[in-house]
Amino acid sequence: MLGSADIEAAYERIVGRVRRTPVMEVEAAAFDTSNPVCLKLELTQHSGSFKARGAFNTLLSRQVPAAGVAAASGGNHGAAVAYAAQALGIPAHIFVPEISSPVKIARIKGFGADVVVEGAAYADALERCEAFMAKTGAVGIHAYDAEETIAGQGTVALEWQKQDGHLDTVLVAVGGGGLISGIAAWYAGRVKVVGVEPETSCALHAALKAGRPVDVSVSGLAADSLGARSVGALNFEICRAHVDGVALVPDGAIAQAQRCLWDRLRVAAEPGGAAALAALLAGAYKPAPGERVGVLVCGGNVDLSKLAALT
Repeated sequence: MLGSADIEAAYERIVGRVRRTPVMEVEAAAFDTSNPVCLKLELTQHSGSFKARGAFNTLLSRQVPAAGVAAASGGNHGAAVAYAAQALGIPAHIFVPEISSPVKIARIKGFGADVVVEGAAYADALERCEAFMAKTGAVGIHAYDAEETIAGQGTVALEWQKQDGHLDTVLVAVGGGGLISGIAAWYAGRVKVVGVEPETSCALHAALKAGRPVDVSVSGLAADSLGARSVGALNFEICRAHVDGVALVPDGAIAQAQRCLWDRLRVAAEPGGAAALAALLAGAYKPAPGERVGVLVCGGNVDLSKLAALT
């Protein structure tokens, strides 16, 4: 199973290519919690989310053919792959479903990638991406279910530990499982790792309950970033070993967390980026007295008009 040595190697590979994103100690009164909260502001990463880490680690680990790189994405992974490919001078072809935010599609195009918008959901975009790779020989970067991706995302936790080595628990939003499995592989029981999923897109919760990855229906406010139909096989094995549980949150709590981040901290998070905080605000995760909790704000590719409508 992937472990800390793989994540350390990934960090050495991508350092200088990605940002060391800030942490913010937030007083308890800001979120009406019993204890202060440590936010890791990964939404300030290149391309607006943590996914630049996995994209760079993959591209720097492989030989890329003339056909370039291809990826299926709800939006954030595509933007990260496009950004990394542009930085490295590699052609990029990104396949996104019709539910993807126009803001995210515009970001992908802005990084110089060829964008194909087809299919109702992420799984449909993935099918089209795989057909393109088979036809052209382009190398693929999976959004979550690949060792290079997981190790790259795990560098978030390595970095966070250097910035704050006294956390008891971290709350992490979950889509297909690449981010939480990387973080869980790094902490490996030394810090409690809790996943947070929307009630209407809960692939990890369903997988842990079933004892294997299973398909779930996908909908809701954060479906473009947390709407994987099934958790990845590699991700599931790591999460089964090292994740301490999953909290489910309704769309209303996610919107409340977006409002709270903006109104009280002037942090503009997308729904998926605010989901982990929603678990605290809605009481889906209840810290013990004195428990030091870290919350990962993982994405900021938000439609500002929609954010304004929430506030």
